[in-house]
Amino acid sequence: MMPANSVAVIFAYPERTFSNDVNYVYHQNPDMYYLSGYNEPNSVLLIFKNMQGGGDTAYNEVLFVRERNPSQETWTGRRLGVEGAKSKLGFAHAYTGENFKKFAIDFKNFSTVLFDKIPVDVPNDGTGYDLAGLFKTFTDKAGVKPRNETLSSLKKTIKMGVTPQNISRFITYFNIDVLSKSDPEIGNDPVIKQILANPDSVQIAAIKKQLSATKDGIDSYEDIIALLRGTKTPEELALIRKAASISATGHAEVMRSVTPAMSEREVEGIHRYVHNRFGAEDEGYPPIVGAGANGCILHYEENSDTKIDNQLLLMDVACEYHGYSADVTRTIPANGKFTPEQKAIYQLVYYAQDSAMQLCREGATFGQISQKASAILANGLLQLGIIKDRKELSKYYPHGLSHHIGLDVHDKGGRDTLKANMVITVEPGIYIPANSDCDHKWWNIGVRIEDDVLITKNGFENLSAAAPRKWEDVEKKEAEKSAFKNLQLPAIN
Repeated sequence: MMPANSVAVIFAYPERTFSNDVNYVYHQNPDMYYLSGYNEPNSVLLIFKNMQGGGDTAYNEVLFVRERNPSQETWTGRRLGVEGAKSKLGFAHAYTGENFKKFAIDFKNFSTVLFDKIPVDVPNDGTGYDLAGLFKTFTDKAGVKPRNETLSSLKKTIKMGVTPQNISRFITYFNIDVLSKSDPEIGNDPVIKQILANPDSVQIAAIKKQLSATKDGIDSYEDIIALLRGTKTPEELALIRKAASISATGHAEVMRSVTPAMSEREVEGIHRYVHNRFGAEDEGYPPIVGAGANGCILHYEENSDTKIDNQLLLMDVACEYHGYSADVTRTIPANGKFTPEQKAIYQLVYYAQDSAMQLCREGATFGQISQKASAILANGLLQLGIIKDRKELSKYYPHGLSHHIGLDVHDKGGRDTLKANMVITVEPGIYIPANSDCDHKWWNIGVRIEDDVLITKNGFENLSAAAPRKWEDVEKKEAEKSAFKNLQLPAIN
């Protein structure tokens, strides 16, 4: 997929500080992990379109890694080192990061240099071959000029995911008005100016074509990586299937366990226990466990209410297994029974989700499944008297229906036509916070149902089906017994 006479340069992610001299658990750049299997910081991978050199020493990939350091490894764990990169990852040409500066490569000899954005807030240990040093060596050797990463990211989002239906949401979510005023380069960009001038009639297809015709390092790199990572290999599907199955099992166990006396954090703990019990290494994203009004906050992550009480409980929680993330949401009544109002909203969201899922197959488009769900939600809210016009839907359904999942929970991949072996979410929702412009009986009802769907040639497979979705199945599951429901621990003063 790489252009003729090109080289791709992929860097590891930096380590980040959790507190004082303690770092967060390290998480690799998913592109680096996908292309190399290497899972440590301070590294860079070079991939060449054409073989370099000749004879027995010819190569088309080179990996630069952290050096072994027995003293440091006593404290922070074993490092793979050069020999490990060769023996365990299969790289014939692997060197320590210190050798990147000495490596004989003239980037100016390549027609295209593919690379992702380069962050500016990277710690620098002064050695010249930590990540900051690797970045500097690359930018010096390649003559790369600083780029407005915010503008590049906005353009990537426009190209990959913006449609006529969600353009207003895009403008609001990314505060395009504010950004264009605070950053002249963004405000004067022709694409941003077109979008802000008339968002209701802007020609998105023409803008996407224009962006695709403009190739620089990040655009070409993103196009190729999105094509690669958007369609999963059998090995990747096995890992995503495992992550989704573990996550769905966690949701089902919470249904069996939950009581109104529990806290949001306690529910989160049950999810985490199940994930750990089945070998998941981490959460795919910060868990969202919101009771009542908290369920109407889309990315509520505090999980701090000490008593769920007799409210709906929205749980957007999933694990990461061997680097691959699921993304599963269920909404349940903490006391085991939906009220009539809760059930009405829940059934509407379920019907929208199920109808959209039935359209999922190779050849369908993201736009088609999204429009199907939106139409059902809008008609349902009209019939319930919650809105007076279909255009008001975004007040109670402010997010998109679907995204790819994989090494990132919001994974890279095309946003047009669905292809076999893509894995996407289908996640409609309705959120009616207090003081909304409708009967107060609907207030503080937040419902989202989200499943992980594998696209096939002739249909789909719901990978997270082990967590009940129908309201009657949810209530039935909640009536079952669980060891967590009667767990007794000593009192703590």
